[in-house]
Amino acid sequence: MGRQLRKVASNWQHPKNENGDYIPLLDGKFSERLAKWEEENAQWEKGFSDDWNGGWKPIEADELNMTFAEWDGEKPVKEDYMPEWKDEELTHIQLYENTSEGTPISPVYLASEIEKLCEYAAENCSTFADLKASKEEWKSRMNNEY
Repeated sequence: MGRQLRKVASNWQHPKNENGDYIPLLDGKFSERLAKWEEENAQWEKGFSDDWNGGWKPIEADELNMTFAEWDGEKPVKEDYMPEWKDEELTHIQLYENTSEGTPISPVYLASEIEKLCEYAAENCSTFADLKASKEEWKSRMNNEY
């Protein structure tokens, strides 16, 4: 669907740019993504890339002249990610568009108010382009994620 339920802190207000538009933020923990990037970069400099099975394989011949950043993308930047809250702070939920933007499409609700979030989504959110879903369809989708 290109929609994602994210756990957020009670006082979360997604940041906006100077024009008042939401700034896209990636989900997941920045610290984990950075550590993975740095480990893979170090291996790349030794001539290896991830074999996707928990090990390392020699870099392919056509990749030898590339930097790791050219192959995988630039080093992660903290400002591009959602905040890293403590688990006990994640008391609320918010619906996000995650096909490309990573921006909110609903208000923040208490985690126990998933029913209200589904009502909001049915009335105000599309699943893709102009397609809508019923409250029950949203609830089914969110129960699979949450």
